[in-house]
Amino acid sequence: MKIVPSRLALSIAVALVAAPAFAQTVATVNGTAIPQARADVMINEQRSQGAPDSEQLRTAVKEELIRREVLSQEARKKGFEKGAAVQAQIEMARQAVIVRAYLQDFVKSHSVTEAEIKAEYDKIKAQLGDKEYKARHILVEKEDEAKAIIAKLEKGEKFDELAKQSKDPGSKDKGGELGWANPSNFVKPFSDALVKLEKGKYTSTPVKTDFGYHVIKLEDSRPVKAPSLEEARPQLKQRLEQGRVERHIAELRSKAAIK
Repeated sequence: MKIVPSRLALSIAVALVAAPAFAQTVATVNGTAIPQARADVMINEQRSQGAPDSEQLRTAVKEELIRREVLSQEARKKGFEKGAAVQAQIEMARQAVIVRAYLQDFVKSHSVTEAEIKAEYDKIKAQLGDKEYKARHILVEKEDEAKAIIAKLEKGEKFDELAKQSKDPGSKDKGGELGWANPSNFVKPFSDALVKLEKGKYTSTPVKTDFGYHVIKLEDSRPVKAPSLEEARPQLKQRLEQGRVERHIAELRSKAAIK
C-alpha cells in the first residue's frame, strides 16, 4: 500500500525548504537585530591584539554592540546620519574597511619568502657592521669657522665648551654628544670620517656634509652583536610586506587616470 503524506507534513516540508537561513544574532534592540558577525569582527580584533577569547570578552563585546545600537538609533531619530559631514565620514570608514580587506588579501597572496627574508637580513647586517661608535661633533656653516675650532682644540680648549657654538640644536647643549650609534645612522662623509678616528681623537680637517662643516671627536667604540635571523624575522617580514604594498600602491597610482 502506498503511503501518501498528509497535507500538514507536506506544508512543513515546503516551509523548511523555502525558509531562508536566519543569521545568528547577539541581541535585539527595539526590534533591530545585532548580527553575530559584528561581534565576531570585534572579538577577532581584540584577539589579534592579544586578548584571550573568554566569556568575559564576549560579554563586553555584546554590551558594547548594544550600547552602539542604542546610540545609533537615537542619532538616526534626530537625523544625524543625513548630515553631509557624517555621510562623508561614513563613506571614508567604508572605504577604509574595503581597502584594509584588499591589502590583507594582497599580502596573503603575495607572501614573503624565506629567501627574501634571509637576503634582507644579510643586507642590513652588512650595513650595520660589527661596531658602534660614541661621538661628539660641532656643526658650523663655514669651513673657516670649523678650522678655527680645530685650532682652538689644538691649543687645549675643551670640546664641550666649543660645542656651545654648534648649529646642531640637539647636541650643542650636551657638549656635542651624539651618544652610541651605528655609522649607518649618519650621512656618508660623516660616517667615513668617524670610523677612521682613533679613540679620543678629533678630525684634523673639517668634514663637509649637506648640513655644513663638522668637527668630529670619537669618544669610544665597541663591538655590537646583531640579533639572530630568528629574532629579526618578524620585523623583517613586516618590513618586506610593507615595501611590497607601497610598490603595489605606487604601480596602481601610476596607471590611474588622475586629473
